[in-house]
Formats: sequence, C-alpha cells, structure tokens
Amino acid sequence: MATKAGDNPDSLMTLTTVFCLRNLRRTMCYQGPLNKLCLRSDIFLPSEICDKLVNTYMELVHTDSNFEPEESFFQLFSDPRSTRLTRVQLREDFVRDRDLEAIRKQDLIELHLTYCNGLSSRSLKTLACFRDTLVSLCLFGCSNIFYKKGGAPLACNESTEDEEEEESPASRQALETDFSFQGFNRLRLLNLGGLPDEVDAEALLRPLRCVTSLDLSNVHLLGTAFLAQWKDRLASLVLYNVDLSEELIGTVLELAHLRRLLCCGVMLSGFLRHLDISQESMRVTKFKMTRKILTAVVQRLPHLVSLDISGHIMLDNCTVPHFEEAMGRPSTEPCKSSIHPFRELKRPLQFLGLYDTTLCNVTHIPAYKVTGSKNEEQVLNAIEAYTEFRPELAHRAINQLFDIARIQHCNQLLRALQLVIGALKCHKYDKSIQVTGSAALFYLTNTEYRSDQSVLLRRQVIQVVLNGMEQYQEVTVQRNCCLTLCNFSIPEELEFQYRRVNQLLLKILEPARQDESIQRIAVHLCNALVCQVDNHHKEAVGKMGFVKTMLNLIQKKLLDRMCDQVMEFSWSALWNITDETPDNCQMFLNCRGMTLFLDCLKEFPDKQELHRNMLGLLGNVAEVKALRPQLLTPQFISVFSNLLDSKADGIEVSYNACGVLSHIMFDGPEVWAMQEPRRELVMDKMWEAIRSWDVSSRRNINYRSFEPILRLLPQSISPVSQHWATWALFNLVSVYPSKYCPLLIKEGGITLLEKVLELESSHPETKDMAR
Repeated sequence: MATKAGDNPDSLMTLTTVFCLRNLRRTMCYQGPLNKLCLRSDIFLPSEICDKLVNTYMELVHTDSNFEPEESFFQLFSDPRSTRLTRVQLREDFVRDRDLEAIRKQDLIELHLTYCNGLSSRSLKTLACFRDTLVSLCLFGCSNIFYKKGGAPLACNESTEDEEEEESPASRQALETDFSFQGFNRLRLLNLGGLPDEVDAEALLRPLRCVTSLDLSNVHLLGTAFLAQWKDRLASLVLYNVDLSEELIGTVLELAHLRRLLCCGVMLSGFLRHLDISQESMRVTKFKMTRKILTAVVQRLPHLVSLDISGHIMLDNCTVPHFEEAMGRPSTEPCKSSIHPFRELKRPLQFLGLYDTTLCNVTHIPAYKVTGSKNEEQVLNAIEAYTEFRPELAHRAINQLFDIARIQHCNQLLRALQLVIGALKCHKYDKSIQVTGSAALFYLTNTEYRSDQSVLLRRQVIQVVLNGMEQYQEVTVQRNCCLTLCNFSIPEELEFQYRRVNQLLLKILEPARQDESIQRIAVHLCNALVCQVDNHHKEAVGKMGFVKTMLNLIQKKLLDRMCDQVMEFSWSALWNITDETPDNCQMFLNCRGMTLFLDCLKEFPDKQELHRNMLGLLGNVAEVKALRPQLLTPQFISVFSNLLDSKADGIEVSYNACGVLSHIMFDGPEVWAMQEPRRELVMDKMWEAIRSWDVSSRRNINYRSFEPILRLLPQSISPVSQHWATWALFNLVSVYPSKYCPLLIKEGGITLLEKVLELESSHPETKDMAR
C-alpha cells in the first residue's frame, strides 16, 4: 500500500518521552514536601534522554493546551549526578530566571534561548556557570536579559529557594553592566540577535577569541573594526537588518584570509563560508547594494557556500541582458549565471538568499537552494530559511504560498504543510503568522489535496488550527481557523480533540460576538460535531453550555427578526444534541426553549426548514417520558395539532408533529387533564394526517436507532401512536432498505411487528403495513 504524505510515525523515543512527561508521577517522579516534584532516587538519566525530556517539555508547553506545566520541572535536573543535560532549547516568556538557575550545575554544551523575555540579568549570572563547557549560545530576542529586576541578581551559587522577586518584570532602565564573556573560552557559536541598543556589542564580545559563528541580527554596531579580531576563525557571519556601510563591508571582506592555526587547543580553518547581509525590504537604509560590492563579495570571499542578500534594491543593473542569456533549461553553473557577479564563483552556492529582490526572477542562478518569490520552490525555501528568527519574512512567504495554493497548484504538498505547521507552532504568539498560516492551511487541506494526506498530518493541522483559535480572538484568525476545520470529516477527524474544539466554538458563539460569517461557520461546525456521535459526547457538550449558547443565538435572531442560516443551524444543532439525551432535553426546557419555539413559529410562519428542525427537536423531548407533562398544555397541543396539516418540507413537519403527539398519546387518557383540545379530536387529526402521507416519500431525516419508535408498537393504549410508528418503519425500510432493514432486525423490530399482528386492538391498516 502506498504511503500518504506525512505518514511517518513518531519514533519510540518520542512516544516514550511524551508519555513520561504526561505521567511524571507515575513514571520517574514522586510528590515531595510542599507538593514539590522530585526525581525518584533510583533514576539515573544520560544526556540523550535528559535533553529530549527538556526540549519536548518546552514543545508540549507551547503547542498542547491539554498539557499541564510543572512548577518545579527544571529542578528535576538540578543534580548532575542523576541527570545530565548538554543541549537545551528554551523559548518564549514561559521561561523564568529560576528555571535556568535550577540547572546551573549542569555542563551545558549548547544553550539556545529564543524570545525568552521573562529572563532578567539574574540569568546572565547563571550563564557564567556554564562558561567552561558552553560551545553554542543563542540569546536571540531575549532583550530583557540585559536588564536588572527590582532586586539584586543572584550569583550562580546562591540559593534559589526564595522566589519572592521571580515574577517582577525587568526594568528597562536598569542595564546590567557587570556581565562579561570573559572565561567563555570554548564558545564557538553565538547568536545575539536583537541585542538592545544600549548594550555595547563590541565591549561585550571583546573577550571572545575563538568564535566561528556570529549572529548580530538587528544589532546596532557603533563600530565595525572589532569584527577583524576573528578574521582567521569566523566561518559564519549574520548581519541581518544591521546598518551596512562601506566600512562594514570592507571589514567583512577582510575575513577572507586562509590560515591554519591552533587556537585553544583546536585546529581551525579560518575562512568565511556563510555571509548574511540581508535586510527587511521595508526598512529604510542609506546603504545600496551595487554590482561592484556584490562582485567584491564573490571575489574576496572565495570559500562562500552560503550568501543572503535578500531585501536589497540593486542600485545598478547586474543581470545579463536577456538576449545574452544561456539557452536551455535553468542552470546552476556559474559560467551561465544570469547575474554577472556570480559568474566569478568557482562552484555553485549551496544557499543563496534573494528574497524581496528582483534577482530571484532571472533564469540561471548558480545555487542549489534559492529563496525568492518567483516560484513555489523559492517560496518554500524562504519559509524554511526564515521561520525561526525572521517571522516578518516568513509571514510574507507564507502569504505567497497561500496565493500559490489558492490560484495555482501546490506541487510539494507535504513540505508546504510541514513548513506552515512548523511556522504556526514556532510563532504561536505572532498574529501575522497565525493569520497567513491559517489561511494557507485552508487551501492546502481542501478536497484537491486531501487524498494525499495521512491521518497523522491532518491531525497536526487540526492541532495548530486549534492553537490559533485558542490564542487569538481576532476575527480573521477565527474565520480562517473555522474554515480550515470545515475541510475535515466531521466529527470523525476531530474526535481526538472533541472536547477542546467544542469549547473553542462555543466561546466564539458568545453573544458579544457580532461577526455573522464566523457565527454561521461556527454554528455549522457545532451542528456537524453533535451529529452522528454517541450520547456520551452529546451529554459532555451539553454540560459545556451548548444548549444555552444555541438558544441565546436564536433569541438574538428573534430580536433582529431574522431567520437566516445561523437561526436554522442553531435549531438543527439542538435537534442533534437532544437526540436520545434526556439531560439535554431537560436543559432545553429549563432555558425557555418552548417559548422560543412558539415565538419562532409566530415570527416565521413560512420558514419550512426552520419548522422541520424545531419539530424534530421537540420529537426528541417528547421521547422522554419524564418531560412529556411539560408539553401537555392546551397551547402546545393546539400548536402540534395545527402543524399536522402542514405541507412544509414535504411530509417532514407534519410527520414530526405527529411523532410528538404519538408519544404524548402513548401515556394514556388519564394524563389528558385539559378540556380543549379534546384527545379524541386530536387523534382523529393524527389518523387523517398519516393517511395523507405518501408511503414512498424520500425523507430528510437520519435515524441512528429505532428504539423510540419500537416502544410504541406492542401496546393498545393508543392505536394511532402504534400506527404512526408502523408507518414510519414501513416507509424507511421500503425507501432505504440497505440502511434500515439491518437496523430493524438488529434492534428486534421483526418480533415487535409480529406482536402488532397478534394484538386485537391493532388497526387493520396498521396490520397491513406490519405484514
């Protein structure tokens, strides 16, 4: 059998890790004093497992709303004798100073902190604890880490038991001036993207002698000469959104010297292989990229394998005239390059960033992977390259993917979906990414692509969509997410998140929300979610406030004197959720449902679909014996009796009205305490109505069980109720034999029909149909 896109199962390591994190107290931990989570004394975990536990924990915290974070989780890794951490990746405001302090005794090799704005200068003190072992450090977007909190920072060997000041925000006025990278002799890879302008980057970096990879994205540089201190070592330099100048470019070009040297006991090859001097195209800058500069970069940095010049406007033309371009298919050979300076390359680049430049549109580009907007491949490359640290570019690239999926055809479906899912997970709190990502998912999951997608992949889509709905109440995000959910088989594909999706939809439908399009989609989804599910699910949704929410919507529409899809879907949803669920039927009555029923009948006398849905719902209420006395009033009986004559929606309204009355009649004459209308007169109208129906009528109804109908068969209290039930079964098994004959047999209907034939009280017409 051919596999579908995204069909690869999670590894056993991943599955085990997630299980342990969801069941810490049942696997590796116990509840200690003061409810503190403690590691069991017989547990000893190597770095491969500890790293996986911490990094997976962070992913679950940010992507799974059902996952409960543990206050003292990082304390589990405080003792390197039982747990070893080496490579840790933490992100977003969830991370606190105390979390880093908890692991300060570990010999970390890699520590990546991204957008951790909850960290203050206390964490800089903790960083010093890792100076002897740290090889790779990322502080991207952690701008508050260079500022003090209200209290004095703790040293790395001080107690962290007192957490009084933990939640106080860092003051942007109190800059930390004591921190230095002195002693970080093993540090090779450093990302300081987003370093605050008040921090002197040159002074901060001066102690570092062996850096081979440096990212200074969005950093304000007072001078540039200091970069030359790494000219014999630097292999990667990222200067995204840095104010470029001829002086800075000149310094960069000096990083080309090739020498073999011994530094800190490690043999290094000193030449620049990756250079990123890109910028956001919307950014105002005095620097202009020229053919001369680009040529110099290629000539002076001969070992480049990766170059990014995205966002630059070329001051002069550096492309080959169209009539001089090499013939044939697009080529990566430098000698055929459509961009003049790149003809100087000795070999094709592995990566070339041309996003938001006109150069991405030429035919021959000497690079194996190119970012741009010319075609799907370039756009996907851009999403892949820029998602983690440049959401402003990823957002625009995803928007271009949206256009490709909407207008053209997406040829790399699996890759496209995985990249968009990854972006939505990575930037759960970025509204622009959530808007464009959810819109792209709508088109990438529609019918055209559905057959190529695995269950696992589609579940991942559902989860990130629900994350977006949870995080943002903004109209566009909510609409995109709801529309995307409509691409799935409901309720089957949403059942694994059934409670969560219902809660989110009910929140959308709160009365304060006025957007009609979202209301319409959300009510449609609610209706689909409670159709064809077991009673357990319906009861659970009812307890969430489903019935009350639908009735509130109906009340609002009544006040507006508007019978639209929201009104009709709301009654249909109530019909579905009350099916064989007495508790939900009771809620309907308690929330003035019958009053709204009468008001809707009066306000919208000609709305056939509305009448059918309302009567179907009341049929469910009438099936509950304990609730039928509330329907047995002169007003309600008169309404039901009058609706027997309705020709709305074929026979459906008349049929449902007769069903309601059949259950009421089944309780016998002794419960009929009213003078008018008389019971015999109503029964006569029921006989007349049933005889008027065409027994071969096709039905707009769906039965999951015949039990409420079958209970009306073997009885002599109300022959007309028996006749209605027999007619209903005869019609359904005649018109839809393959669907309903097995159900009738399964639920013992044949035996009960035989009893109808035996009863002397059964009407001859009833017996004819029963045979």
